[in-house]
Amino acid sequence: MTRAATRSTAPAAPAARSAARRAPGAVRRALAGCVSGRRAVVRRARVAAVAAGSCLALVAAGGPPQPLGVGDRLFPTLGNPGYDVLHYDIALTYGGDNTAPLEARTRIEAEVTDERLETVNLDFAGGTVHSVRVGGAAAPWTAAGEDLVLTPARPLTRGDALRVDVRHTSPTGGSAPTGWVRTRDGGLAMANQADAAHRVFPGNDHPSDKARFTFRVTAPERFTVVASGRAVSHRARDGEATWTYATARPLATELAQVAVVPATVLRRQGPGGVPLRDVVPTRHRAALEPWLERTPGHLEWLTRRVGPYPFETYGVLVADADLGFALETQTLSLFSLDFFTKGGYTDWHREAVMVHELAHHWFGNSVSPHRWSDLWLSEGHATWYEWSYAAEHGGPPLAERVERAYAFSDRWREAYGPPARLTPPASDGADRLDIFQPIVYDGAAVVLYALRQHIGPEAFDRLQRAWVDRYEHGVAGTADFVALAGEVAGRDLTGFLHDWLYGERTPAMPGHPEWSALR
Repeated sequence: MTRAATRSTAPAAPAARSAARRAPGAVRRALAGCVSGRRAVVRRARVAAVAAGSCLALVAAGGPPQPLGVGDRLFPTLGNPGYDVLHYDIALTYGGDNTAPLEARTRIEAEVTDERLETVNLDFAGGTVHSVRVGGAAAPWTAAGEDLVLTPARPLTRGDALRVDVRHTSPTGGSAPTGWVRTRDGGLAMANQADAAHRVFPGNDHPSDKARFTFRVTAPERFTVVASGRAVSHRARDGEATWTYATARPLATELAQVAVVPATVLRRQGPGGVPLRDVVPTRHRAALEPWLERTPGHLEWLTRRVGPYPFETYGVLVADADLGFALETQTLSLFSLDFFTKGGYTDWHREAVMVHELAHHWFGNSVSPHRWSDLWLSEGHATWYEWSYAAEHGGPPLAERVERAYAFSDRWREAYGPPARLTPPASDGADRLDIFQPIVYDGAAVVLYALRQHIGPEAFDRLQRAWVDRYEHGVAGTADFVALAGEVAGRDLTGFLHDWLYGERTPAMPGHPEWSALR
């Protein structure tokens, strides 16, 4: 994500999206803290956070159902233990009014990971639940905070197939918080980061449990439907059309994209034969084409540095909406129309932000954060490549950009916490986007520059490629990165990186003793 397309170099009050994107205060409970541990992450492996069985035993013995979580310090009740989602099949029906809820059906295929699972928690809030089936049979359910708690007909055990079918509505705003963004031309687009996906569809709304998705969307024929993945089918009848898309690679819920917009789809081929599709408001096509034509060059620039593009397609979705951010929704990055058509930005800055969102497809989308405290790995790397591209295409030199950010690093650490240990929101009602602060963007890019200075450019470049290769389409965290950095460099970097990632003060920059941080 890029916030407001630019980031201030001074500490700022947490920015907010529209009220429709804010989460209501969720019930938080100490039980979530007992959830810990995860499976080992292996290349190309599906990774899920697995809770200790004793946590669920506490729920069963402790009275009414409660919201659970996977032990994320910043989002205590986000995600759910006990199962690993393999596939989502989400059907949505859009009637043409972007102020009205969509009728929806979400089917989930998962595998039970607990020894015994008597209830199943899904993250879901805001919508109306019409019916729930588990294993083909109607199942009782209740709401607990922002969880939907289901009771299967019989307890499930490790290795069992878990099949859930929920018919529900998907609210688009108003009094119900949502991950939908309403466009000015009567359409909708998704912007779920960080925790809004469960206000669109029920699921395991944490990046540590990625799954493949199928989207089936029915809308009036005047709209174009696009989604993460590639098109499978398109059928039109009686003034409506149903579009089906499927992802070839696992997807985190926060990165899902479905857009229903009056738009034109532009297609071209990228380097290595990667199919490119851009989705633009039809009447703005001519103004946007010069920017979209640059995507193949961006892809070529990044693949030379970090390796082959990891997904089946890519493109840019331009929404006629006041977003205030750009977002790396998987295979189809989301941008605001105003970002490309209004003044105030240099050409090199616009391109660098496009590269930022594309870089996320390696750093954040393919290799997803184990916990939200690992966000610096995604945003820091995307910022690194944003700055590097800008430096080669008319922007300020890389060292100048880093020195400027280094000067404010101590202030950011004091305001928001160190890069890998963000300060949790002050209250349950806080805007969850307050984790997207300068310390995980510019501050984290400063850490990467320090590491490059310490181990040398060649080792640093090998580390970048090794990171996206070893954990491709998986999940990894800060400890994984520190270990791999040491492996590539041939020496233990634990102490060096601990000071940079967790220290209250910014260490001295290797090779630049003259740089100073403002106090």
